[in-house]
Amino acid sequence: MILSMTGYGKAVCELQQKKITIEVKSLNSKQLDLNLRIPNLYREKELEIRSDISNTIFRGKVDITLNIDSAISDRQAQINTPVIESYYNQLQPLAEKFNQTDRTDFLRIILPLPDAVKVEQADLDENEWKQIREALTKAIEALIAFRTQEGRVLDADIRKRIILIGSLLTEVVPFEKERIEKLKARIRENLEELVDKSKIDENRLEQELIFYIEKLDVTEEKVRLANHLKYFIETMDNEDQPGKKLGFIAQEIGREINTLGSKANDANIQRIVIQMKDELEKIKEQLLNAL
Repeated sequence: MILSMTGYGKAVCELQQKKITIEVKSLNSKQLDLNLRIPNLYREKELEIRSDISNTIFRGKVDITLNIDSAISDRQAQINTPVIESYYNQLQPLAEKFNQTDRTDFLRIILPLPDAVKVEQADLDENEWKQIREALTKAIEALIAFRTQEGRVLDADIRKRIILIGSLLTEVVPFEKERIEKLKARIRENLEELVDKSKIDENRLEQELIFYIEKLDVTEEKVRLANHLKYFIETMDNEDQPGKKLGFIAQEIGREINTLGSKANDANIQRIVIQMKDELEKIKEQLLNAL
């Protein structure tokens, strides 16, 4: 069955001092295109996230967002005592030299100086990450469920249009014999306008008509088109991710419809061909979003 490449999934991970919301969105794309927006604390796990996504989603433009609502910061500030002592040991002699010892607040001066305070990224808790990864799995499952639901709609619409093209193909048959008779009559009338009827070699004319009409015969195109339509439905029924393959089959269907139209030489058949083309274009548009 067809799956849609459009989807959305969300999961929330409740931890002791923080809440993490994970959102996964996907749109159609020829390949898998991942875009991650995650806090620096979890940046080291990016490869794991990409692996989880690529093993389950396969195709689409996928955006993954991890939002943190936390009571504590994931960045820790620490007083760099050795550096502060070094600054103090350098500043105190200067203050004494200029008689500023009593009026100098050394800490206020030193703390803004470079490296007086170290800000370090907190270490990632593996138990915390395990819970986050479980939430990510739930978000991906929600995305897949969304894609499956959208895929059912796509599948039904595309299947309906393929069946309609098949029905239109059967409508060509009644006009074929009529088309040949009209063509013969038109050629004969045009020839009689140019040449005396008594001078026309009927046997030679019949041979030329047969040769010309054979070039306009659409039997092969009808057979190939019917086979392509059948193969299209079989592919929908039997393959898990048929989107690309169905796109190739749709191209072949389009070639046969175009050839049928170019050989038609009949207004009724050409109207049917136009309807076929219209349905096929709608199918191609839908296949752009099919996995």
